[in-house]
Parts: sequence; structure tokens; C-alpha cells
Amino acid sequence: MDDIILTGDDLTEISALKEFFNDQFKINDLGLLNYFLGIEVFYDNSGVILHQRKFIADLLREFGCDSASAVVSPLELGVKLKFDDGELLPRPDTYRSLVGKLNFLTHTRPDLCYAVQHLSQFLKCPRVPHMNAALHILRYLKGTLDFGVSLSTPSNFSLLAYCDSDWAACSESRRTVSGFCITLGSSLISWKSKKQTVVSLSSAEAEYRAMSKVVAELVWLVHLLTDLGIPSVSPVPVYCDNLDALHIAENPVFHERTKHIEVDSHFIRTKLADGLISLHHICTTSQLADIFTKCLTGGQHHLLLGKLGVSAPSNLRGGVGVT
Repeated sequence: MDDIILTGDDLTEISALKEFFNDQFKINDLGLLNYFLGIEVFYDNSGVILHQRKFIADLLREFGCDSASAVVSPLELGVKLKFDDGELLPRPDTYRSLVGKLNFLTHTRPDLCYAVQHLSQFLKCPRVPHMNAALHILRYLKGTLDFGVSLSTPSNFSLLAYCDSDWAACSESRRTVSGFCITLGSSLISWKSKKQTVVSLSSAEAEYRAMSKVVAELVWLVHLLTDLGIPSVSPVPVYCDNLDALHIAENPVFHERTKHIEVDSHFIRTKLADGLISLHHICTTSQLADIFTKCLTGGQHHLLLGKLGVSAPSNLRGGVGVT
């Protein structure tokens, strides 16, 4: 059995389409969207909140963490897992299953992205410390059971992007972790946390590579909004906390000093010249993409979550106190 969502602003056309589907396939109309592929939809006056409360509760029971004490962040501050540290897990499939399910949660829980990408590096040969870190994420979920992404009814359709990187974050490969997030109006619609494929020779180069990823995403989103008949507001502001990276993107005089950077990254200058984006500096303490590149203190972690619109519906219960 396949599930499908019909959405649009023409109720007559939606009704006609449902009648056509029913004639062809005999469908069941379940009414207003409340649950789809493990994702729950909560409606309030400002819009909707997408969350996975039931999926998380089942996950906690499956791994025996439903009675564990909660913690304030997905990973312990400063944790750096290694490939050969600790004993091998007797059942590595358990770890792989858990990380796979945590990865599914990142569809509505952007606060898990950095932790999940970090744990995903050890799927081939997981060890005890890796499993302990994964269980730590479950303890964090215990305290944030109802959290989800808030999608507000937009007053405007302007895009806004933040990008960041943690230079040479991987202690074994010295590759950098990049992260970005994009909002439409006040709603978070796209986010990413990923280790870069090559070693960056400086923090400016690492930030520049992170910037290229978010610009590529913006190009796709602008085309998508255009196809949906939504005029995009250009240029799209892109916020970065590294002044050197901004100078590289804006000043062609830097070309001789940046030849070692992959050619495809330089399309940032093209999009800047085309007027698609505008580049702006932002202080590190206000960088929303920080949560996608490193472990943060509990206070800073939850501060950024609030700014990103990741929260719990006011009349859902399930969150517990944290330690």
C-alpha cells in the first residue's frame, strides 16, 4: 500500500484529483494530514510543527533508554571518537540499525545532524565508545521527545542562509566539517552537516568550501520556488563568520593565492556577480549554522535551537527534565 499527500490552494482541483484516483485505484481519504511515513503533523495558529514523537518513543523502548536520565546535548562537549579506540562491538548490526534510525530522525530534528554524521563514520567497524555515544543521543532525545521543526505561515518568501565550518575537525583525517541552514521567511527548510571530501589548508579555505555548498543549495531552491510560481527575492543574503572567506569570494585579486581550491567552488563569484546572493559577515556567537559543525554547551545548543524554530508544541507532553 502506498501513501500520498495532496496539497494545493485549489480545493476544487484537489477534490477532482481524489475522485480520479479513487476511480483508478480505490483510495482511502484519511482527511487532514496528521501522520505520514513516521512524521507527525501538529497544527497551531502560526502554522505546523513536524515532529516524530512516536518514532522516538519506540526507539527509546527498543534500546532500553525509556527510563534513562536525560542530557542537554546530543554529544558530550569535546568528544572526538576514533576508529580504533575501544573494544569491538559483538553485534555491530545493532549500532548500524540505531544510527540508521537516528539518521531518519534528522528529517525533523536538525539538532541531531552533526552528531549523526559523526557516528556514521564508524558503521564499518563500530566499537563500544561509538555505541555509548549513540546511546547518549537517545538520552538527549528522552529530554526533547516532542521537539520538531516549526513551519510558520510565511509573511514573505525571502530566503536567508547561514554557513559555517569547523576547520580540521576530524582528528584522524584532518578534514573539515561543513554545515549550513536556510530559512524561508521564518521557517527552517534546509540544513546539512557533512565532512568535506578533501583537506583544507586554512580555515578560510574550509569556510569557502562550506559557502559553496550552501550557494549550490540556494541555486536549486530558487529554481524550485520559481517552478512553484513563487517569485524569489534576490539577492539572497548568505551569512559567514570568516572575513577571509568573504574577501576570497568578493575580490578576484585573491585568485593567485587560491588556485589550489577546487574550480567548482569558484562558482560563488559567478552567483555573486549574477545577483543571486549577497555575502555578509556575522559574529560567531550569532552563527546559526554553528550547531551543524561542532558540539556545543547545553545553553548555547538550546539557544540556537530556539532561533532555528526547533521546539515542542505547547500542548504536547513528553519532555522531561534534563541533567
